[in-house]
Amino acid sequence: MSRSSNIEILQIADAVARDKGITKHSVLNAMEQAIQIASRKKYGMENVIKAVINQNTGEIKITRELEVVDHVENPHAEISLENAKDKKNDAKIGDFIHEPLPPMDLARVAAQSAKQVIIQKVREAEKEKQYEEFKDKVGEIINGTVKRVEFGNVILDLGRGEGIIRRTGLIPGENFKVNERVRAYIEEVKQDPKSHQIVLSRSHDDFLVKLFQQEVPEIYDKIIEIKAVAREPGIKSKVAVYTSDISIDPIGSCVGVRGSRIQSIINELRGEKIDIIRWTEDPAKYVINALTPTEVSKVIMDEDTKKIEVVVPAKQLSIAIGRKGQNVRLASKITGWKIDVLTEEEESKRRTEEFQASSESFMKQLGLEEVLAQLLAAEGFCNVEDIAYSSVEDLQEIEGIDNDLAKELISRAKEVVTEKNKEISKELKNLGVDTELVELFQNIITIDKVLKLANAGVKSFEDLAEISVEEFKEIAQEVDLDDDYIQALIDQAKSQENSTDNIKDNKDE
Repeated sequence: MSRSSNIEILQIADAVARDKGITKHSVLNAMEQAIQIASRKKYGMENVIKAVINQNTGEIKITRELEVVDHVENPHAEISLENAKDKKNDAKIGDFIHEPLPPMDLARVAAQSAKQVIIQKVREAEKEKQYEEFKDKVGEIINGTVKRVEFGNVILDLGRGEGIIRRTGLIPGENFKVNERVRAYIEEVKQDPKSHQIVLSRSHDDFLVKLFQQEVPEIYDKIIEIKAVAREPGIKSKVAVYTSDISIDPIGSCVGVRGSRIQSIINELRGEKIDIIRWTEDPAKYVINALTPTEVSKVIMDEDTKKIEVVVPAKQLSIAIGRKGQNVRLASKITGWKIDVLTEEEESKRRTEEFQASSESFMKQLGLEEVLAQLLAAEGFCNVEDIAYSSVEDLQEIEGIDNDLAKELISRAKEVVTEKNKEISKELKNLGVDTELVELFQNIITIDKVLKLANAGVKSFEDLAEISVEEFKEIAQEVDLDDDYIQALIDQAKSQENSTDNIKDNKDE
C-alpha cells in the first residue's frame, strides 16, 4: 500500500474514534482483525494470519504464523526446526516464525468484509466503554431522552449510552413520545455486547425511594430513614419512615409545606397515591399505622404464623380493605404480616362460634360437664391438643381447677390424642405414605397435617420435591414453620430423591 493509503487509514481511525467516543487503539485493533479475515479469504482459511498496523505510520504488515515443531503434521501452521533456522538462526522448538505475505490489494468483497468487522468491533468497544461508565451507577436516577419505542419497550438516549425501560418497568398507562425527557431508575447494568446493557425502571420500589431522597433533604442527609416501601405502580404506594430525632416529624417533613414535596413525587409517578406511615418496632402498632387512614378497634396477633387479625367498625371496613383489596394488600406487604380484616360484628360472631365449638369438643372428647368445658374454652384452649401439651401448673392457674383435676384433664387429653394419632397412622399406611417421609415430618408438623399432605398427593420424597413452599403451606394450612424451613424440607426431599436415583442407576449398571 502507498504512503498516502497508510495515512488515510490513520485518518479514518481518528475520525471513527472521535465519532464513536472510543480510543484510536480500539479502532485500529478492529481494522487489524478485519484485514486478517480478508487475508485468510485470499491466502487460505487454513492459514494462521496476523495483521499489524503501525499506529504512527499506518503501514500494514501481513504475516503467516508458523509454530516450530519436531515433526510437521500441519504445513499450514507448522514448520520444521531445520527450515525455521533458515529464516531465523536462533529458532527453537515452540517458537513462532512469521513469514511476510505480499501486500494485499483489498478487493471489493474483502473490503466489504473488513467494513463489517470494523463496524462490529467498534460496536463492541462502544458497549465496553458504556459498561465501564455506567456499572457503578446502579441504584441511581438518570435523565434521558426517548430515542425510540420498540414493542412497548422505551429506548432512552442517555448521552454517553443507551438504556431500555421494558414494558414491565413502565408505570401502567404510561406512553412516551420520541424526544420526550424521562427520569428512570438504573436497575441493572449488564456486560452483554449483544443487547441493551443498561436496564432502567420507573416501576421499581427503589425509584420511589430515590425520588424521596431527591425531594426531602432530611432523607438525603439520613436524618429520616425510609424503612420499607410497598408499591403498586401508578396506583398507590405506602412508605414507612422513621427518625430517632424526636424534634422532627418524619411524616410532615416528607409531605412538605402544603404538600409541596409529596406532590412533586406524585406528579412524577403519574398521579400515584402515596401513604406515608410512621415505622415502629411494635408490630401491632406498625400494622395499625400501615392501615391508615383506618380506625382500628383492636388487633389479635399470632407471632408463630405471622398473622394478625384487625378488627374495625363496620363503617371502616371498606376503607381498611381499600379498592380491590389494595390498602390491606399494601399494608401486608410493607409490614410482612398476613392481615385479616374483620368487622366488630364478624369478630364477635366468630369468637362465639369458636367458643361453642371448643366447648362441645371438650364435652364430647373428654367427657366434661358444660361449665368446665366452657371455662377451658374461655381461657383460650381451642382443642384437645392444647390441653394434652399443657403443664399441670398452667391448668392450675385457672380458677376452679386444682392439682388433681389438672392431672386428670391432661391424662384424658393425652389418651384422646394418642388414639387419634393411631387412627391417622393407619390412614397414612393405607394411603401408602413412605415411612421415611413420616419420620422426616415427626416433631416438625402434627400428624394430622401429614395426613392433609398425603390426601393432597404428597406421599413420598419425590412428591415433596415437586411442590413449592406456597403449595406446602396451602395444603398443610397454618403450619408453624417459616418459608426458609419449608424450603429446606423440600430441598432435603430433592437430595433424598437424587440419592435414590443414583442407587438405582448403579444397580442397573
